[in-house]
Amino acid sequence: MSKKNLLSIVLISLISIAILSSCMPNPTEAMIKKPAGFFMGVWHGWIAPLSLIIGFFNDTTRIYEPNNTGWWYDFGFYMAIISGFGGLSLARRKADS
Repeated sequence: MSKKNLLSIVLISLISIAILSSCMPNPTEAMIKKPAGFFMGVWHGWIAPLSLIIGFFNDTTRIYEPNNTGWWYDFGFYMAIISGFGGLSLARRKADS
């Protein structure tokens, strides 16, 4: 692998992490005024593994947004968690067969 390819991969990875972490569930003043809804629940479910890793190093980052709309946020969050991780396990089973 050339240095140019390696630099491109590192740069794309850093930009992707910055974009994904910009919408992490963090309790802030803006979130208190407008609670997280269904679509934020889906987003937080998709980035939950990344939120978990960043949460080890940052005390304000959470996996789950505590200030949410209730059932709809929960539905979106769990739908994303189950479809993401459940989809991975189904893909592995098909590949092993």
